[in-house]
Amino acid sequence: MKKVFFTVLLVSCLLEANAQVSALGRFIKRMYFDKDSTRKSSFVIIPILTSAPETGLEIGGAGLYSFYADTIRSNQTRVSSIYPYLSITTKGQSHFSVSTNYWSAKNNYNLTAAISYINYPSNFYGIGNNTRNADADPIDEKRFKLNLGAQKLIAPNFYAGAVTGVYNYTYTNNTLNGIFNTDPQVQNRSGGVGIFIGPSLNYDSRDNNTYSTKGIIVSAYYNIMHGIIDDNSYIGGFFNIEYSQFFSLDKKLVLGIDIQEQSLTGGLSPFYLLPALGNDEMMRGYYNGRFRDRNFIGGQTELRYRINDRIGIVGFLGTGEVAHNMFSINTLKPDYGMGVRYFFDTEKGLCIRADYGIGEKVPGESRQTGFYIGLGQSF
Repeated sequence: MKKVFFTVLLVSCLLEANAQVSALGRFIKRMYFDKDSTRKSSFVIIPILTSAPETGLEIGGAGLYSFYADTIRSNQTRVSSIYPYLSITTKGQSHFSVSTNYWSAKNNYNLTAAISYINYPSNFYGIGNNTRNADADPIDEKRFKLNLGAQKLIAPNFYAGAVTGVYNYTYTNNTLNGIFNTDPQVQNRSGGVGIFIGPSLNYDSRDNNTYSTKGIIVSAYYNIMHGIIDDNSYIGGFFNIEYSQFFSLDKKLVLGIDIQEQSLTGGLSPFYLLPALGNDEMMRGYYNGRFRDRNFIGGQTELRYRINDRIGIVGFLGTGEVAHNMFSINTLKPDYGMGVRYFFDTEKGLCIRADYGIGEKVPGESRQTGFYIGLGQSF
């Protein structure tokens, strides 16, 4: 009798395990491989296993829930999304964030929100466009930031609105003789807390906000910032403008152009608010924060070839620099590389992106490079 009981129990466990494996298989197939020509919502989980110059190996997970505010195809409403992200790195960093981008029916309103907390030990190299790797000074950084934005369509393809939020940056450094403590250009070494608010403008004629093949987007905002708590004497501003345009060269070939400029305004220059060169979207391959100053400018062009509905490849070429006052064409830094795309939602044009970026070779240092994995196009 006992043998019969255990045999039945074993068979039941195996059937249950098989059912769970089958359910998991269907779930994975639905997330990554099913083709969907409808306008229904979708959800995908992305394991994070990536590397960047500033993080080393990064491990974690991200999710992307995408949906339309309506299901009427003729309205051409853009894709809305919710994007949670959680990771740790081999350099002792941790990152948690949730961001949303909501497009109302017929794209009459665009609402954005993002909240993040980052524990980010990293290297500080000084300020300017010619910092040295030999001056790398480890600092501990903890930062919290909340961003809110709202824009309304006021003319064909033209939006106007406002952005607001709050930030809290905290820094510690135990190397008393390092560049972080000795460089007189470094202001507000312990960090600061502040609020910001300001106008935002956006012109967007793209055919698709997740996989653009033609059209233009120009976005600009100005944050008026005021310190609070211990940093309540700080008053400043941050200006950002970005221009992107896309050209359909062939049914499968798209050329994208992207130019961005950022400037910190006001009489003071808290180092943590300075524009920094290098991330997974612009100047790929450079350690984020290796070069930082009052102003940043960068430009890139990307050639995108869609092999089929699922797979695409890209090649990119760009340049950029930071400057205290004026930019110089003689000090622009090179940037180039290539990548692959896997489109897990072919109807919405949503993809997983893997890029390898290559930067300059400073005399006496290794060439700067970086490998990135993320969701969506770089711009």
